[in-house]
Amino acid sequence: MSYHTGSIAAVPTANRQQYLDHARECWSLFQRHGATRMVETWGEDVPHGTLTDFHRAVDPQDDETVTFGWITWPDRASADAAWQAMSEDPAMRDMQMPFDGSRMIWGGFATVYEQGDAVGGGYYQGFALAVPAANRDAYVDMAGKGWEIFGRGGALGVVEAWGEDVPHGKRTDFHRATQARDDEVIVFSWINWPDRATCDAAARAMEQDAGDTAQWEMPFDGKRMFWGGFVPLFDSASPVR
Repeated sequence: MSYHTGSIAAVPTANRQQYLDHARECWSLFQRHGATRMVETWGEDVPHGTLTDFHRAVDPQDDETVTFGWITWPDRASADAAWQAMSEDPAMRDMQMPFDGSRMIWGGFATVYEQGDAVGGGYYQGFALAVPAANRDAYVDMAGKGWEIFGRGGALGVVEAWGEDVPHGKRTDFHRATQARDDEVIVFSWINWPDRATCDAAARAMEQDAGDTAQWEMPFDGKRMFWGGFVPLFDSASPVR
């Protein structure tokens, strides 16, 4: 299956247009090096958590918004070759970022579960969590059960991606963000919804009918998972970019 470079960043809210322009510039470079899709989304409903959350992950200031995005590649080998080539590309070196890149977190993730339509939604739920490496199959099984519920609630598609190349950073990284243990792997995932109203209605319905999930044995520590709601800002697969 496909491979994704997933990222989370904190962008000055006033720089939204500059960030969109930056995404368009990046896509022209990434596409030239073999990427098949790029999506950038803008935080709209990003809650604070008890143990972990998007805010702790990238330490946004009061005037910043959390973003959630990914670049899709045919496979890891293609991604690794592209990043190596881009490290020597003057276009990459000369690129100016309209945010503090030192707080951005990123990693490489291989798809382990995918269902539905990946393109065309108006709202995304983004997730990051740490799963024991030994529980990979159990996690994939749980993802399938989850999709049955999300799909009934109106979700368009879901992607679950398993960390393969998730570096430790100097200030921030996925390991710190999820409080991952040595025997755990980072998972980066998203659910595609038609709009926020459909997502919120599905969440309310699932809370009222918890019987669907009450008996599940979670193959990870859900208290350290964090999530948020995001609106599309740039999608290379969309006719409007």
